[in-house]
Amino acid sequence: MIKLMIIGLFVMCIVQMAFADDPEGYSWPKEIEKNGTTVILYQPQLEKLEGNVLTGRMALSVKPKDGDIIFGALWFDATISADYDQRTAVLQKLDITKIHFPDFEDTAKIERFTGLLTKEIESWDVVMSLDRIIAALEDTEHLKEISAKLNNNPPDIYFRTKPAVLITIDGDPIIKDVQGQKFKYVVNTPFFIVEKKHDYYIKGGKFWYISDKLTSGYQETTKVPSDVSKFAEENLPDNELDSISKTMTTAPEIIVVTKPSELITTDGKQEYAPIEHTKLLFVSNTSSDVIMDIDTQEHYVLLAGRWYKSKSLEDGSWTFVEPGDLPADFSKIPEDSDIADVRVSIPDTPEAQDALLEQTIPQTATVDRKTTTTSVKWDGDPKFEKIKDADVSVAKNSDKTVLLINNKYYCVDDGIWFVADAPDGPWAVSDVRPNEVDDIPPESEAYNVKYVYVYESTPEVVYVGYLPGYNWSFAYNGCVVYGTGYWYRPWYHHYYYPRPVTWGFGVHYNPYTGWGFSFGVSFGWIGWSFHPYGGWWGPRGYYPGYRHGYYHGYHRGYYHGYRRGAAAGYYAGRRQAYNNVYRRRASQGVRTTTARPTRDLNTKARPAKLPNNVYTDRKGNIYRRDKSGNWNPIQNRPSTRPVQQPAERPSTKPAQRPSTQPVQRPSTQPVQRPAQKPATRPATQPKTRPATQPAQRPSITPQQRQQLNKAYQSRSRGNYNYNRARSYGGASRSMPRGGGRRR
Repeated sequence: MIKLMIIGLFVMCIVQMAFADDPEGYSWPKEIEKNGTTVILYQPQLEKLEGNVLTGRMALSVKPKDGDIIFGALWFDATISADYDQRTAVLQKLDITKIHFPDFEDTAKIERFTGLLTKEIESWDVVMSLDRIIAALEDTEHLKEISAKLNNNPPDIYFRTKPAVLITIDGDPIIKDVQGQKFKYVVNTPFFIVEKKHDYYIKGGKFWYISDKLTSGYQETTKVPSDVSKFAEENLPDNELDSISKTMTTAPEIIVVTKPSELITTDGKQEYAPIEHTKLLFVSNTSSDVIMDIDTQEHYVLLAGRWYKSKSLEDGSWTFVEPGDLPADFSKIPEDSDIADVRVSIPDTPEAQDALLEQTIPQTATVDRKTTTTSVKWDGDPKFEKIKDADVSVAKNSDKTVLLINNKYYCVDDGIWFVADAPDGPWAVSDVRPNEVDDIPPESEAYNVKYVYVYESTPEVVYVGYLPGYNWSFAYNGCVVYGTGYWYRPWYHHYYYPRPVTWGFGVHYNPYTGWGFSFGVSFGWIGWSFHPYGGWWGPRGYYPGYRHGYYHGYHRGYYHGYRRGAAAGYYAGRRQAYNNVYRRRASQGVRTTTARPTRDLNTKARPAKLPNNVYTDRKGNIYRRDKSGNWNPIQNRPSTRPVQQPAERPSTKPAQRPSTQPVQRPSTQPVQRPAQKPATRPATQPKTRPATQPAQRPSITPQQRQQLNKAYQSRSRGNYNYNRARSYGGASRSMPRGGGRRR
């Protein structure tokens, strides 16, 4: 009972927020007054997104000061510029492609209203909540068809019932001398591992470990050589970030691996809790997502957005499960369940659909040709290797992704295409994205650059953008996954250039914080500054907000899990600053859409004190949804108005429309209403209404009702997600920028 009361109060708060004043000005409908005419614009219904061009429609009403309200619909194309940090998007370069006023025949007024709307709306930029845009997009089916050919073979999966940390080394260990010191360090790992006199030392949080073998046998120690201890103090991150290990009294077990691996830990022997309305149990004392199907007694674990199953947690014989092959009860996991965060990885749930749609919305920027450039560091002479099944060669010993295509060199850096005639440059902003990159397979470490685009260009600037795939987030069979699953061999000669990885860090996805780590209890352990490590996690690298993305995950639910982790991991004012790679170049001629445009509709329109309950179908018919969920067609019937006009406005009618009425309907007006007012009302109304109404506006078909209900549900979900994001404190993504060598 108490749980139900809490849930009820939470829902009430969200609903109240949905109708509260919107401090950002993103609420709908909007009201605009121009030359005495009042226009109400209802929330757009979005149809499709191709590249950076968004197509949609919206219901509207026009109320001239000398007439009645006329309802209509308009269709538009717009260039979308997303800002994931602020969770907003700007619709720019609005192009009104069609305006329709159903059942309205006054040609002069239609032309006047069309001209007014086109002139006004095409002069605006529309800033919208990104969550509302994602929920409003209608075309989701094609996303299931763009799944990449990823590698879903399971990594080595370890299981422990006590605190443990997975220490990942990128292939065979590479050990390098430290200049001026009598010890060495392991190059190809983001963890602190040092060798001195045939002993190996690992530092994590407040704990030190020692072993005479690099990959096993580590025990806690307090006896650390002073030079090694000083080296750690100078290069490890501030221990204030390591709030978890500070409170720990027992050092966790160390597991060192050199192959793709993952770790599942429980706080003691695993404990199972039921999932309401299903035949499923979940392991409640772990930060991992582990579910057991009672019928089959199989365990399912979610890793990097992928499901794997095994009869036992201990034996480690895990096999991949296609999203569509999950037990049917997975889709019945309640939205308020303690493990509801896994719904984003279950096909056809609203959470999965929103995540898929987000894969199609680009981050965009305007790049100045004169001031924006890049440089590439080579470890020796440039070395290229041809990519299988593509007319593209990729550089192996560069700190950034460099491609050789048709005797031209292309570099992708911070989501921008650069071109040069030689591998050493000079590099100029490219206004061309080579078509050959579309053939790059996921087996290549350059796979992510195919998600970077060039949209338009002028002699001065180039308009660019990238999709989440650039940051290694991909659509796969109805869900979103992280990483390709392939291991990419790093480069090492004089320098170590790492490649992005999928496994080893417990990457989880959450709609409100994006991708975040949950590797055991080791927050604060990785990311030391002595050598570059950013290439491990793609263009945005690694930063405290990312590492704290999944804190105390076994106390899940919205107000726990990711939310607590994000709150614990950020400094004040830092939450919304690092998601967009284009921000790195704000001082180098790259303009993003972070600031509100000067032509913003939200600054020119005021909130309309009307419910946001008017919709248009794809034919342009207008409907209002009442509180009972019924759909009521809104009709424009000017032909019935003249009967009432003389009685209501005897003095104004001739002055307002002296010439237009006879010109528009010279033959019909006298026939319909010459001097028959008392007699025609009863006689004509029954004859004309029943005859014309069914022909012009039939009753709503089941297909139309389904379409409208879907639009209503999408709008409601978008409002819910937006308000939930507001309560989250900005809903900034938790995978921010960092070092990032190879982009």
